[in-house]
Amino acid sequence: MAQKNQTSLKAEPGKQDVVITREFNAPLELVWQAHTDPELIKKWLGPREYTMILERFEPYPGGSYRYIHADDKGNKHAFRGVVHEAIEGKLIIQTFEYEGLPERGHVALDTTRFESLPNGRTKITVQSLFQSVADRDGIVQSGMERGVNDSHERLEELLSQ
Repeated sequence: MAQKNQTSLKAEPGKQDVVITREFNAPLELVWQAHTDPELIKKWLGPREYTMILERFEPYPGGSYRYIHADDKGNKHAFRGVVHEAIEGKLIIQTFEYEGLPERGHVALDTTRFESLPNGRTKITVQSLFQSVADRDGIVQSGMERGVNDSHERLEELLSQ
């Protein structure tokens, strides 16, 4: 039986970053594909109760993305960013901005690393570096942990199909 994986989200007091790690019961190629294929990303990114509207998704250096999570009450949460680096099977570096914050300019730099593990497993490590501790704390308090956990559970389900 495959082991149950847990997502770890660390936001140390006084630091500007959040570090997220998760292992998946799937080979690196599939985990990479799920992060770079627009049809797959729509199936797992975001909380379960939201519908994703993927306006733009260009997972290559110089590309950009924008998506909206909408709930059944008409509430919408938009996110956008620019891809700075994408090395197949290894690394994605991109900006991340939650448009729902009251002022613009709260941009984080996300670095996602992919690591192949024994027995066909994969580990991802995401470091989100914010411009200030206040920005980091604001996004964490907005429900980031629930969204990340839900996304990773949905991704695990997708990868097991």
